[in-house]
Amino acid sequence: MFPLPKGAAFQDLKLSINGEMVAGETMSADRARQIYEEIVRRQRDPALLEWMGYGLLRARIFPIAPGEQKKVVVRFQTVAPREGDALRVDYFRGMRTNQQRLNQEPEGRTSFVLTYPNDPMYGTAYSPTHSIFEQRYGSDDSSDGTASFVSSYRGSTRRVEVRDARGEVTLLIPIRRSTSAAISLLANAPGNGDGFALITLSPPAVRPRPVPRDVTFVIDVSGSMSGQKIEQARAAGKQLLGTLSPMDRFRLIDFSSDVRTFRDNYSSATRENIRAAERYLDQLDAQGSTNISGALDEALSTPVQAGRLPIILFLTDGQPTVGERDASVIGSNVAKQRGSRRLFTFGVGADLNVSLIEQLALEGRGTASFVRPEESVERAVGIVASRLTSPLVTDVRVHADGVRLLKMHPSGPVDIFAGEDLVLLARYDGSGDAVLRFDGQTTNGPVSWSTRVNFPDRSRENPFVARLWATQRVGYLSAEKRKHGGSQEIDDEIRDLGDRFGIPTEFSSYLVVEPGMNRPMLGGGRQLDNVVVTGAAATRAPAAVQFEAAKSASAQRSATNLSAADAAVGVSEFSGGRISGRVTRAGNVTFVLRDSVWTDVRYKQTGTVLRVKPFSDAYFKLTEMLPDLREPFSVGERAIVAGRNMAIELTPSGVEKLTDRDVALIRNNW
Repeated sequence: MFPLPKGAAFQDLKLSINGEMVAGETMSADRARQIYEEIVRRQRDPALLEWMGYGLLRARIFPIAPGEQKKVVVRFQTVAPREGDALRVDYFRGMRTNQQRLNQEPEGRTSFVLTYPNDPMYGTAYSPTHSIFEQRYGSDDSSDGTASFVSSYRGSTRRVEVRDARGEVTLLIPIRRSTSAAISLLANAPGNGDGFALITLSPPAVRPRPVPRDVTFVIDVSGSMSGQKIEQARAAGKQLLGTLSPMDRFRLIDFSSDVRTFRDNYSSATRENIRAAERYLDQLDAQGSTNISGALDEALSTPVQAGRLPIILFLTDGQPTVGERDASVIGSNVAKQRGSRRLFTFGVGADLNVSLIEQLALEGRGTASFVRPEESVERAVGIVASRLTSPLVTDVRVHADGVRLLKMHPSGPVDIFAGEDLVLLARYDGSGDAVLRFDGQTTNGPVSWSTRVNFPDRSRENPFVARLWATQRVGYLSAEKRKHGGSQEIDDEIRDLGDRFGIPTEFSSYLVVEPGMNRPMLGGGRQLDNVVVTGAAATRAPAAVQFEAAKSASAQRSATNLSAADAAVGVSEFSGGRISGRVTRAGNVTFVLRDSVWTDVRYKQTGTVLRVKPFSDAYFKLTEMLPDLREPFSVGERAIVAGRNMAIELTPSGVEKLTDRDVALIRNNW
């Protein structure tokens, strides 16, 4: 059986058995639902509930000898719907068995190739569910283990290859005209509060001339940077120089106890100047103390020139030991002098004031990268440097007319660089048609792009948008807590997000330590139960714990797809922790396994509980009344799902039929 996407037009099924082609049978969604229910009742497999509402293709494949493989080819046509100014392509593997979910075994994997015209009207495909890795045609780099996407093109065709992806895959292909940007919206509105929105902007095919840059690289050359770290820092500097274009200018500043510069002012990125700068980097030697305040003062001393984008990359592996040592004073001084400069920071090792490194970047409209001692400094700087080439539009802001955008990340003006799309995550208040407008600055003057989109009042589609927003939100709240020491309001919000979306935080208990692995220790020998420790707790924790907390929060803030979000809160090399087999997600619901019952983390053991027997008439009546329950019910035969003022529990002792009173209770309280 193969569930066909909604609206799909089946063409044919091909399966060769002993030279004979076997045909498939298609049926309507209503008939498919009846068959699904029959199968679910007989096989007691609630995972099949997820596919109710789809069409169903059924074929009998027999016999299959032990060890034999049969290849089934299904062809169907479907219209890719518009999402704002993008085409949306959803692909799913088909049915999974409930036994896999219960035993936490790896689910089946999906691989496919998407091709579309290599035409200026189409932008680069983006996936909010999986990471995309761009490669040259024919190369074969490995991915992070969750999926591998290869984006390439040859001649008139562009190609996106998906390998070993878990779960459903969503792709957006921007549609842009010569003078217009492509703007798309993916919304999720559970109906119990403000909705969730993922907004993307792909610049127009005809792009303005890139904005010239003034790039400053500030390198810590104190004694602690000796050995491999200083070698990698030199290599990172050379890599940064290699990203400069003839219209750019650059400065090199190195500091230990004193502050030194390659030249007193900016140098044009000519071939001769770059070669001279490379020779300067080769002569750097690590010795002395750490004068962070002096280095930042020097980096901020050169005036900003109109029409140029000033960028500072700051790398250190220590705390201030010379000059101003108070991190709050250093941060305040930088804030006063920074102006329009963008500040990107790199913290190497755990001997840092992680809050200072983090806040310098967040307030400077940059990113903070935290590099473990065994990781490559050169790679960390190279990733950021390559992303910052050729700025196309600066100071981009989004406005929504018709709804109100709340708690948006990133919240301030944003820069868009060549080859990049802008991805924003937000909550929204209101519903219906609205106009999204982006305003920004280019070398040709101000630009403005807009499109009309619809924000639904209630929609269970795109549940990944809610989890993406929550992941970024936790990352920003964690940084805010490290800066100000936290408050009851921030603690409550972090706790609520962790509980609701299954995100490991200092207040959640979703991380477990494998047998035989040691948990990190706090002062006095107290073991840490969680990886993430922030705020007041972090001030008492070892430096390594603070470092890992900041590194995790940085990854959370930059997560724009589910693969990155899961990586940000998943396996931690520091603690040996992982997302526990006692936690699972289904749709918008996160479950924790308590006493053999999958329990919605929002369930507070208060209010009315309606107990229903699995696979009974009441069970299927509920999924018909409340389609949102299909995915939560797929976790197993023992589960509790929380509603607004009541909960529904699946249990063998539950009712088999719903009374009129039960139906009224659900309508009034769910």
